[in-house]
Amino acid sequence: MKTWVAALAVCLGLQGAAVPAAAQPGVLHDKAAIVAFDKALTRQYGDVVVGPAKATLHLGTRYYFVPADDAKAVIVKLWGNPPDAGEGVLGIVFEKDRTSYDNDWGAVVTYDRTGHVSDKDAASEDYDALVAEIRANEQAENPKRQKAGYPTEYFVGWAQAPTYDPARHALIWARNIRFSDSKTNVLNYDVRLLGRDGVLSLNMISGMPQLVEVRGAAQALAGAAQFARGAAYADYDPSVDKTAAYGLAGLVAAGAGVAVAKKLGLLAILLAFGKKFLILFLAAGAAITRYAKGFAGRLRGRAQGGSDAEDEPDTKE
Repeated sequence: MKTWVAALAVCLGLQGAAVPAAAQPGVLHDKAAIVAFDKALTRQYGDVVVGPAKATLHLGTRYYFVPADDAKAVIVKLWGNPPDAGEGVLGIVFEKDRTSYDNDWGAVVTYDRTGHVSDKDAASEDYDALVAEIRANEQAENPKRQKAGYPTEYFVGWAQAPTYDPARHALIWARNIRFSDSKTNVLNYDVRLLGRDGVLSLNMISGMPQLVEVRGAAQALAGAAQFARGAAYADYDPSVDKTAAYGLAGLVAAGAGVAVAKKLGLLAILLAFGKKFLILFLAAGAAITRYAKGFAGRLRGRAQGGSDAEDEPDTKE
């Protein structure tokens, strides 16, 4: 199954995710146009400098990087999100030999300059308590979602429990998410790399059948990122640098949605991450619905000369 792209809005909090691609102006539908668009994308291999994050991704030849302008075009013209949906996106990482419309996953790269996130409590973070908060939040939010016409959302469990590598200052976790109108559970992988003054984020959306593959890619990408001298975690200077008011559990809470962050008392996250997460609860359900019904499969159908209406959901591995 290669049907992840429309669900990418979950991790970005894109407010246009609920709008069908066909209803968005400027979205590509013609076979030749889609293929030509993809071929024209800039592809960077090897060592890729992500300037705003003061970091380098050592991708080798296994992956390629689509830089910011092209990545925003992919999000808007190919995936059918509104023009402002690509704000803050620094690029997208794809597997080699795969296209932007035919891929099992894509890692959207962003950098949140929210201050230095301390890992001093890494060994004592209580992620089980966070699970309880997520599920309590679902009980409060799902009736609102249902009333608004969105499918209800259920956190099935960790596809990978939050794991912190103190040597690389890398936090990785993955959620198994089920939506009420979807037969296929969604896999949301988060890779967060701590720097001197913020967090480099690589967000990956796929399906649970791709867990093994995406887990391997997440580990590889976490090890592929390196901050420049002066921007690394160890370069933090408390006398001059801003310090985030939350730790590792706060990052995971924010990834699960603002309502959870509020319950945990992590109000600083609201200011740090802004509308990206404020939009999450409205956008996520519809985006995942499009994912589970094979949006990317239909996208490939368009590239192969078919139409959205005619293509059946792609639910096979």
